[in-house]
Amino acid sequence: MQSGNEKPRRRGRPPVAASDQIARKALMRAGLVYLTERGYSSVGVDEILRASGVAKGSFYYHFGSKAAFGRALIDAYHDYFAAKLTSWFEKADLAPLDRLRGFISDAELGMAQHGFRRGCLIGNLGQEMAALPPEFSDRLISVLEDWQWRTAVCLRLAQEAGQIPAQHDPDELAAFFWIGWEGAVLRAKLERKAEPLRQFADGFLRLATH
Repeated sequence: MQSGNEKPRRRGRPPVAASDQIARKALMRAGLVYLTERGYSSVGVDEILRASGVAKGSFYYHFGSKAAFGRALIDAYHDYFAAKLTSWFEKADLAPLDRLRGFISDAELGMAQHGFRRGCLIGNLGQEMAALPPEFSDRLISVLEDWQWRTAVCLRLAQEAGQIPAQHDPDELAAFFWIGWEGAVLRAKLERKAEPLRQFADGFLRLATH
């Protein structure tokens, strides 16, 4: 029951700011699904609009162009994936290499949940680079370098814990991991199965620990 001092709740459409935020999130969700499944070049703005249920005017209000939309998706995917890496690589209850193993298993599970139809947005875009806006290149490289740096920190901890021999360079191992992992994700998406991920992970861990 309302007190005499309370303002009555207003019904109808949500405030403009909230409505705009809902529309933007819907566009981003649809964009991430379509681009991780099919890539940038083969997906048109109209498909994103139909999937999200958002009007064309709202799309251009938020992003201005398809290229701006793509840049926003790269940034959002980077933030999401960096948080995932951090959540695994900072698990103090696990040995450092087990943190990496946990990330690998989690990534496999994520692909399996979608029938291996969705790959890595960054890897997908890298495959299309010749057809993408030129400014995408620096963004993609920056994202991969960040993931690589986070992985090198974890591998350095593994080396300090005696899990990785002293002769290995954690930075080089991290670079090798991401070059190979992106290829394994692409192959897993192509073949619709987890074996390429497992084969690469097993080979990388043998290399890193000997």
